[in-house]
Amino acid sequence: MKIIADSSCLYSPTEEKENDIQVVPVGVVINGKAYKDYVDIESNELLNQLNHGVVPTTSQPSIGEVVQIYEENQNEEVLMLSIGDGLSGTYQSVSSARNMIEHPENIHVIDTQTLAGAYHYLVKKAVQLRNEGKTIGEIIGELQKSISNSFSYVIPSDFQFLKRCGRLTPIAAQMSGLLKIVPVLTLTEDRKKITILSVKRTAKKALSAIIQSLKEKGVNENFVISICHAGAFEKAKETMLVLKESFQNACFEIHELSPSLILHGGPGCILVHATMK
Repeated sequence: MKIIADSSCLYSPTEEKENDIQVVPVGVVINGKAYKDYVDIESNELLNQLNHGVVPTTSQPSIGEVVQIYEENQNEEVLMLSIGDGLSGTYQSVSSARNMIEHPENIHVIDTQTLAGAYHYLVKKAVQLRNEGKTIGEIIGELQKSISNSFSYVIPSDFQFLKRCGRLTPIAAQMSGLLKIVPVLTLTEDRKKITILSVKRTAKKALSAIIQSLKEKGVNENFVISICHAGAFEKAKETMLVLKESFQNACFEIHELSPSLILHGGPGCILVHATMK
């Protein structure tokens, strides 16, 4: 069985090799030149470009590249895990690629309905289940349980990045012009857009709003809580320590965002995900 994901899952080339998976890079376009996540550009390099006033854009993996990967693995079951539909056009691309090959019946495309840390965990879980000898049907069933019990939050440092990526609800976009606020964003009920959970005056109160929401959703020791950041490791570590006070027995992870995801949240942003194991 071959497990494939796009680079929004935050797996580096080393982790890709160690876990025997294949990662399709999402693209970043800078001054008309295309770069692939983790292949041509690293997160720190993109942050440096942003600090110098460059305004890059993202590009999806080419359908042709995905078709080629599918064709190379047609003799075995393929599990393609994609960043959430609505959060990116990648899901539509990898689904379209499936319909272009001669024998698509062995290609199983899963909408993770999420990104970043939660996506990273879903890939990790798929690898563990595959290594345990589970069937493709069993793996998909277990992944769907985690997908249905996954919660995501964003504390942006610059609303304009989210506004440019076009994933905000209208009300969230309107809030982007307000000054001296710390918004907490979350996914809409259908998980296709990013909307306002609450608006606070301090980062401490914003994090308290996330903790309250996680408690209301029943997050406990059966969840993995991941904190993702865009060049803000110390902030991510402080966030984790505060979360640990309320969820002592949960499993915690810290990840740096991929270059393409940094363009969605902006430098300094923090993402918090809780996903059922």
